[in-house]
Amino acid sequence: MAKKEELCLSGEGLTKIFGFGQQRCCAVDHVDFKFYEGEIISIVGESGSGKTTLAKMLLGLISSTEGEVFFQGKKRDIGSQKKKQEYWKNIQAIFQDPFSSYNIFNKIDAVLLDCIYMRGGRKFSHEKKVELMTEACSFVNLKFEELTNKYPFELSGGQMQRLMIARIFLLKPKILLADEPTSMIDACSRATILDMLMQLRKETGMTLIFITHDIGLAYYVSDSVYIMEHGKIVESGSADQVILHPKEAYTRRLISDVPKIHEEWDLSTV
Repeated sequence: MAKKEELCLSGEGLTKIFGFGQQRCCAVDHVDFKFYEGEIISIVGESGSGKTTLAKMLLGLISSTEGEVFFQGKKRDIGSQKKKQEYWKNIQAIFQDPFSSYNIFNKIDAVLLDCIYMRGGRKFSHEKKVELMTEACSFVNLKFEELTNKYPFELSGGQMQRLMIARIFLLKPKILLADEPTSMIDACSRATILDMLMQLRKETGMTLIFITHDIGLAYYVSDSVYIMEHGKIVESGSADQVILHPKEAYTRRLISDVPKIHEEWDLSTV
């Protein structure tokens, strides 16, 4: 388990409201959290609980209606495009749908080179760039010589997610936010993707935040678990505390919804 020493990312009263009047929808409702360096966190909730909206606010992709995000103990400032790009060097994401995560007009070489440039490698020699791209692809069991000059859409879903992890290998951010990274790929690839993420975290010491509806995955990989319902964090604590000794009825329902192959399934809550 990670040592809870240095505060990496935190939020106070974070709120996001969409729409006005009768169309008003509070997607995230006064959320507080503290994530520490090197920690593995899971934010768990069913569809519509607000977890992906929270993730987009953490990434700076959408603004908050109320509240503040703090990065490394200081109030986050992403008021300009330059400041956003500097922030994005430290926080990156792997999204749920690998097929919509890439610009269809950019070849794989351009995808990987963009990461090298972002880390200040624009003046590297061609040989050095190829070496870095080959190393990143090897980390995720892909061969760069088989990918060069191809487009991401020529790959399978599992290969696309692995390419996404290769990007993270090159960028080495302080925080990686993984939004349902295995939900759209086959079962065989799921364990491989998770293993690569855990290996990457082990090598770089990054903080890893999973956004998931899979409470079993959360218990398996996490140091800390946050349970979201209707935009609010209703329960949080260590994985053992939250999963083995849940206090909230909603948490107990999420746990009971996990199918057990040796028991008759209870579909009364569906």
